[in-house]
Amino acid sequence: MKKFLIIFLVVITSSYIYGQIGNNQTNTTDLLSTTATISVTIGGDFPVNGSFPSFISERVDQFVTRLYLEARQRATRVSYDPKIMNQVEQKLKDYSLRGIKLIRSTGEELTVDLLRFRITGDFKFNPYLKNDDVLIFPVNDIKMNFFTVSGAVNKPGVFFYVEGDSLNDALELAMGINDSYKSTDKATISRLNYEGDYMTTDTVNINSSIEIKRGDQIKVIATENRRKNYFVFLLGEVKEPGSYPITKSNTKLYDVIKNAGGFTEKASLRRSKLYTKNSLSVLFEQMYGIKLTDQPDFEDPEVRSTIINLEAALMYRMSNVFPEDTSYFFLENELRILTEGSSVDFSKIDDPNSDISNYILHDGDIIVIPAQQNSVYVFGQVAKPGNIPLSEGKDYNYYIKEAGGLGQYAIEDEIMVIKGGSRHWISPIDEDVVVEEGDYIYVPKEELKSFRSSVAEYSIYVQILASVATVILLAITALK
Repeated sequence: MKKFLIIFLVVITSSYIYGQIGNNQTNTTDLLSTTATISVTIGGDFPVNGSFPSFISERVDQFVTRLYLEARQRATRVSYDPKIMNQVEQKLKDYSLRGIKLIRSTGEELTVDLLRFRITGDFKFNPYLKNDDVLIFPVNDIKMNFFTVSGAVNKPGVFFYVEGDSLNDALELAMGINDSYKSTDKATISRLNYEGDYMTTDTVNINSSIEIKRGDQIKVIATENRRKNYFVFLLGEVKEPGSYPITKSNTKLYDVIKNAGGFTEKASLRRSKLYTKNSLSVLFEQMYGIKLTDQPDFEDPEVRSTIINLEAALMYRMSNVFPEDTSYFFLENELRILTEGSSVDFSKIDDPNSDISNYILHDGDIIVIPAQQNSVYVFGQVAKPGNIPLSEGKDYNYYIKEAGGLGQYAIEDEIMVIKGGSRHWISPIDEDVVVEEGDYIYVPKEELKSFRSSVAEYSIYVQILASVATVILLAITALK
């Protein structure tokens, strides 16, 4: 029975195969004809020049892309250095997709525009290849051979100019008019003279088929669309933290807090901060590559480390540590950028008539509402640095005692209370300071000097005294 089944399957399979061969003889002939190879020559400003085989079924774009990828693959085998590979790749990509001449063996000339083909999908810009075709690529000098399109278009930019380009062609390359704009029926064409010291500007209808010139600057006129994605971030101790949409210029801080369900019981208004779009966003994007427009996750460790670094800088700026003047200036300037707007006082936000509740938010603002710590952090030269539970009315000495007392090398007359909200350093010895939740108490360490450093320091004093003594002796001698 098993043997019979095997014979049966062989017969059925064979019959099917022969049947398919018989039924598909025409298709097979067609397939062979489409996979036949022809010879195509490439010249001009293209990564590779010469004659290459092409399938008769290939269009120019397929052929050019294949040759480019093969050249790229060969070139990148030369080195594994990412910098060199990037330079090679940039060099290989430097060829024009426009103004390509296709010369047939019959002498017929066609202009190939692969950029317009890729934008419009119109095959008239991407013809089939024939045997002995020649493709000539123009020099890709877009610095001199260009026109620009800006304004209310989908893809503004600088484009390679080809003789005969019209305004319609330019708008097509810019992927048409952006539908989010209104009243877009006019465009301006600005044109410099040959010397570049005189400009004419004409206003034309965007449906005009007027021919443009090399170097023209085209701008599609439209009223500014202010309907954009404006939002702020609200983080920390509110009932519904996250991003909130706002208007361009009249959403109040109080309204956003209200939309977020208000503060939680743990919220510390005294230490709350507001950072503008031009502050933290600079740090996030330039140093960490985090774009606030992407609405990042602020629980991400990388994002949190950014905030920690900022906290460290804030702690340092009002310290009694004396850095070099230039270093201190750069620190202050960096903090000026990073903390713009952060001095607003949240303590009166529940009053609808207060300045803080009526504070106008702007796109990208970040509002941070920390939790109440109910503690004071003591660090530096104490036996047990750390958080000490807040005890209302107690001064700094109480917290130092609770932290195990002063260490052997503590400088008692330079102890500082650092306010948790402003990070202002205050000497509790020189003035009365109310210690509040979230404050810090720092006990500095006496600078220990080695014998060598002491000798070096005293030698300087000796040299100064010797110089003074020499001057005195010279003066006495001159008076005699």
